[in-house]
Parts: sequence; C-alpha cells; structure tokens
Amino acid sequence: MKLLVLLHEDTDRPGVFHEFLDEDGHSYDPVHMHRNTPLPSLDGYDALWVMGGPQNTWETEQYPWLVAEKALIREAVEQRGLPFLGICLGHQLLAEALGGEVGPATTPEIGVFDVQLTEAGATGVFFDGVTERFPVLHWHSAEVHKLPQGAQVLATAPACAVQAMRWGTRAFSTQFHLEADEDTITRWMGQPDGVAALVDTLGSDGPARYEAAARDRMSALNETAERLYINWLQCAAQAVPA
Repeated sequence: MKLLVLLHEDTDRPGVFHEFLDEDGHSYDPVHMHRNTPLPSLDGYDALWVMGGPQNTWETEQYPWLVAEKALIREAVEQRGLPFLGICLGHQLLAEALGGEVGPATTPEIGVFDVQLTEAGATGVFFDGVTERFPVLHWHSAEVHKLPQGAQVLATAPACAVQAMRWGTRAFSTQFHLEADEDTITRWMGQPDGVAALVDTLGSDGPARYEAAARDRMSALNETAERLYINWLQCAAQAVPA
C-alpha cells in the first residue's frame, strides 16, 4: 500500500507505525500541514492517515489549512472510500469533516488511562484480539461532542465518551495515541511548549510523572498498537468501496 500521512507538528509522527509499515513493505508520503505544505491529490494513494497535533479543529483563522484538510478527509472517506486512520487530532478532524462536532473537553485526559470497548467495538474487526478494557496513552483537551451521522463509538471512558470511532467500512479513529513509542516520548519531552502545558495541567512534577507512566507501559501500548494496525489492514482489505 501507498499511504498519504498528514502531520501537524514536528514531534507528532507515525511513531511505532513507521516500523510496522516498513516491515510489511508499505510506504507513505508525509505532508507537513503545520509548514503550509500544499496538499497533493489523492490519486495514486491507497489510504489516508491523519496524525495528532496541538491545534484545535475549530481554530481555522489561526490555522487556515484546517479547512482544506477537512475537505480532503471528506473526499477521501465519503467520495473515494479510501481506508482511513485518524489519531487524536486526526480523530477529531474525521468527526468534523463528516458533520460531527468537536469542542473543549470537560476533563482533559493526560496520562495512561483505561478505555472500555463498546458492544460494537468488542464484536468488530478493528479491536479483535484486544481485551474489553485496556490502557492507552492520552494527551488531549478537546473531544468529539457529537458523532457524524452513521458513526459508531467503538471505545469509551468516563472522561471522554468517544475514545474510538468507526464510520462506514473503512474509516477508523482513536482519541488516544496509538502511535507513541519511546522516541515519541523523548521528542514530546523535548518540546518546551508541551512540557509547559504539562506543568500547567498536572503541576510541577507533571512532565516527570507523564513520562514515567508512558515509558512504564510502553511495551503493552505498542502491543495494542500492532494488534490494531493488523486489524486496520484487514478492514482496509475487506471493505466495500464507496
């Protein structure tokens, strides 16, 4: 497969998924939205991935490229039926692109917390082989408040109802950071703005506690990521075209 991957910050990359894609012989072209890189045509691509970032979906005046990005997501998912995977901001952008609503989170989630599969998640392909309750890495202060028409919630949690979502047969997204690996955490902890945000939210020892929790659970987090990556490939191969 040849994937188009949209990125929103230098510290947010495909992470552990780069390793999985490389091992399977898949390739991807990165587009750095935060650098105002022009969006290419979707022609020639087999799938679209949209990663995380510090922006909010509604900040279109500050980040005008968000408008074109949502339009590209809508074209990919609704019109072309391309397999799609969205992570954190990518999850929120998918919801808005398809008519849902995103806004500030009532309770920001920052750390390693459990999510719970819904009935749709527990019986579907995307979470096949994953326990009904499992830990994931969070860092978000916005969330999906209203689902797009036709979407299903696949995983949930008390602080954020829409932790994972499916739309149609090919589009999947997670609010949590599936892609995070050891290098991801190192890059995040080297970002002054990110560290300052952790201090503001979690206190002076917040960055150290966040890093320790992430690194302590990294093996389990990456095992879940690999399982969902395999499942996503299966969904992409079996899905019905638009």
